[in-house]
Amino acid sequence: MAGLKPGEINLGTTIMAVKFDGGVVVAADSRTSTGAYVANRVTDKLTKVNDRIYCCRSGSAADTQAVADIVSYHMDLYSSQHGERPTVKVAASLFQEICYQNKDNLSASIIVAGWDEQKGGSVFEIPRGGSLHQQEFAVGGSGSTYIYGFCDKTFRPGMNREECIEFVKNAVGLAITRDGHSGGVIRVAVITKDGVDREIVYGNALPPQYTG
Repeated sequence: MAGLKPGEINLGTTIMAVKFDGGVVVAADSRTSTGAYVANRVTDKLTKVNDRIYCCRSGSAADTQAVADIVSYHMDLYSSQHGERPTVKVAASLFQEICYQNKDNLSASIIVAGWDEQKGGSVFEIPRGGSLHQQEFAVGGSGSTYIYGFCDKTFRPGMNREECIEFVKNAVGLAITRDGHSGGVIRVAVITKDGVDREIVYGNALPPQYTG
């Protein structure tokens, strides 16, 4: 991947998040690759930022993990200083600031999603370059190019929790089928005011896809 430093590991991934009334669903595959070599087949790309905020990481594994660690530290500091949890927008804005200020040195594309008391569920995307976009759903990583058409066709505003879970499973499953850099299992997290519910979809339970 262009922009990676010598010896650096590329997540080579499919990540996505979708908003529903009451929270968000985030999902990712679990393959970490460097060229044709699969460095880790069970990576957890859903990274906790705060109690109700997660990020999905694509690009350089080292860069994205470092940025996520920095933001997580500042979100804990925010909670201590203000006596309340940070909003999703606060976390996303800090991700954006770090990625933009270091855009020439980082290979990082990040989706930030979660629930807060002010706005409920929110989804923000920070692509390479450090811009910030709030969306109803977001997809990223190498596998995203294979599923944009599916997502645009399938997504409907106002989908409920179960429909969103089915949506992300089908989308990431399709990306795993078509993208050689995406694979392994599908990790899903549902974030609501009540907390985070996590699920793993193993390879033998992936949604069936036509392969010719």
